Amino acid sequence: MNTLDTSGYETIQLRRDGFVLTITLNRPAVRNATNNLMERELCRAFMAANHDSETRVVVITGAGQTFSAGGDFEYIRENLAQPSKAWSAGQWGKQIIFTMLDCIKPVVAKINGHAVGFGATLALFCDITFAANHAKIADPHVAIGLVAGDGGAVIWPQLIGYSRAKEYLFTGEPMLAPEAARIGLINHAVPAEELDRTVEAYASKLGSMPPRALQWTKASVNIGLKQLAHSIMDASMAYELLSVTTQDHREAIAAVGEKRKVDFTGN
Repeated sequence: MNTLDTSGYETIQLRRDGFVLTITLNRPAVRNATNNLMERELCRAFMAANHDSETRVVVITGAGQTFSAGGDFEYIRENLAQPSKAWSAGQWGKQIIFTMLDCIKPVVAKINGHAVGFGATLALFCDITFAANHAKIADPHVAIGLVAGDGGAVIWPQLIGYSRAKEYLFTGEPMLAPEAARIGLINHAVPAEELDRTVEAYASKLGSMPPRALQWTKASVNIGLKQLAHSIMDASMAYELLSVTTQDHREAIAAVGEKRKVDFTGN
């Protein structure tokens, strides 16, 4: 039974070609930054894909030149002004991750441009990841006085090991897609002009596989990852919510707004 409704979305677009459903983050004016509405719409889209019998593969990408710049800066400002909003944002962020992990259809990330912060988390929690060579991946939560609590602390160590994960999470330094592929953070880096057809070919291949065997294999592989996410995310999000209240976070946001060097004091 086809249960997929592609209408009624404001921040994302849904398009299905055959067995492949493409979800496009669609806020190009702000580099596809996430806000509360996008978080809720992503949860709705992944749940719809999960229950749609005609969808066998999900591809997620970004409109324009960026995959996602992470949290919308105005959204971050609102969370700073009203910590209760930060708690709500964390709950929705967690819901997206578990909706993706619970989705029995394979999810392929087509990282067409930079994936930063929660944008990186969203991409890295996909089952298979392809990125254009010029794309940069980074999780700079710490650089703005925040804990990488929305999933980065879960997925980076699983992909590249604890030492490398801490190296990048501690500083927020970006890496280009070829380096990310070399160390195992993503599956493949390809020239930008080849990204669409490479992902299309792979998604088509997955779509030709026996659906139940593919879906149950994903479910089996994800058991351990879901256990880890459950055991880590409540604590890491609580730490992130605590970091929202620090003077260092306020200083980082002020420095960005005033276009000046940040001065962290440890408070």
